Amino acid sequence: MSGPDLSAQHAKEIAKRERQLSKPRGKLYFPYLLLIISLVYVTDEIASQVGTLMKTEIANDMLSHFGESSVGALDILSVFSVPFLMLGILYKPLSDRFGRKPFLVINTLGMALGLLIVYLSGSIPVYVIGACVIQFFVPHDMQAVYIMEAAPDKHRAKIYSAVKCVAMLGVMLIPLLRRLLMHETAQWRRVYLIPAVIGLVTGFFALCFAKETDAFNRSRINYLRGDVEANGTDAQGGVLPALKFVWKHRQLRWLFIALACAETGFLLTIDYEVILTYGYAGHFVKTGVFPNLAAAVESAGVNEVTAALFLFPVGCALGQLLPGFIADKKSRKAAALTCSVLAVVLLLGFMLGANAGLEPHLVGFLAGACIGFFWSNIDTLTMMTGESAPTALRSSILAAANLATGAGIGLAYGVTLPLLTVFGNSAAGIAILCAAVPGLAAAFVILALKTHDTRGVDLSRVKGDEWEV
Repeated sequence: MSGPDLSAQHAKEIAKRERQLSKPRGKLYFPYLLLIISLVYVTDEIASQVGTLMKTEIANDMLSHFGESSVGALDILSVFSVPFLMLGILYKPLSDRFGRKPFLVINTLGMALGLLIVYLSGSIPVYVIGACVIQFFVPHDMQAVYIMEAAPDKHRAKIYSAVKCVAMLGVMLIPLLRRLLMHETAQWRRVYLIPAVIGLVTGFFALCFAKETDAFNRSRINYLRGDVEANGTDAQGGVLPALKFVWKHRQLRWLFIALACAETGFLLTIDYEVILTYGYAGHFVKTGVFPNLAAAVESAGVNEVTAALFLFPVGCALGQLLPGFIADKKSRKAAALTCSVLAVVLLLGFMLGANAGLEPHLVGFLAGACIGFFWSNIDTLTMMTGESAPTALRSSILAAANLATGAGIGLAYGVTLPLLTVFGNSAAGIAILCAAVPGLAAAFVILALKTHDTRGVDLSRVKGDEWEV
């Protein structure tokens, strides 16, 4: 497909992409872009974390008839989000065809809509709808693709980590809103409103000020001209082409397997508030502060856990910031391996701290650092996956990676749900350890022995076969 054979439609799009490439960005565009991306990430992190930070309150308010197994019942309800996750796998690759910007805007507004639905929910079905909408838009992380394709190669991981650090500090808004608006646990819905408004405003900013990435425009032009050699593939998006590409390339195959293994610790990221709540509550019952667990849980949720969550984002931000410097200075593999070890050590630290009734701010910091390093491990593996993929299929391959992470999450649920059902919410920490430690250990070995590092690669030149030897 070249020269006179180009269709009029393709020629028109090529002209459009070339005009976008020729427009001067100005010296201040990249700082402006980082500001927009940071705001999008703040919205993303709040949408991701708010349900977790309110999990005990939501479960006990809406599913109190399940007794102490209410959190497990809420986890079971999350099964309704699985079809949305599957649809998302088909949705994200569209950005390899239509561009990064439209989906940056749509995803941000979609997360805001989901938050608003939960705020307005007065019943379990409406809550589930809102949670499913959030679940559909949160995983796509188009802002991460923006950073990959716009940041300088030598500083890509540092910039990514710095932006994530800022986003995690933005999560401090949630405990602040808990303190200001949630005077009793049944008022948990109030916490969702302001993040929803922030998301709407952020989506508008992204629409007005973000520009399409140069990497996408060049890749799209190469595809329309039929330049397979320059593009690294003759495909332009789609899950099936992405999976075929992954299957043919050793580096990507092993990274997918490593992601699946590492994601067995996923429930840590949604149950840490449960571990904190029932850890402190159990301590209060043992020491005779409260006569029963229900009263202890109510008190811990409003007081100790809220206090712990104020420093949670600080610990999480630190856990997101440091690995980027390791990844750019030493290697991506060194950063991921360090993060997986620290995540397990810090999980033990904050779990034992809550059960011992230690100072809530310290325990909250440890919990945040644990989650931060866990996500940095996943983010580093994801970045390696994106850096091992050609631009024409990068978003599609990252979407297909959700199949691998979904397998890991499914295994995690298979291990933890029976334990939570039998032993109750108090066993959340032990249940998560049983799922996370073997998976993280397997990912550790795979990453060390089966993959090549991707530090400093030029994403505009990646074809996917660089690591086949």
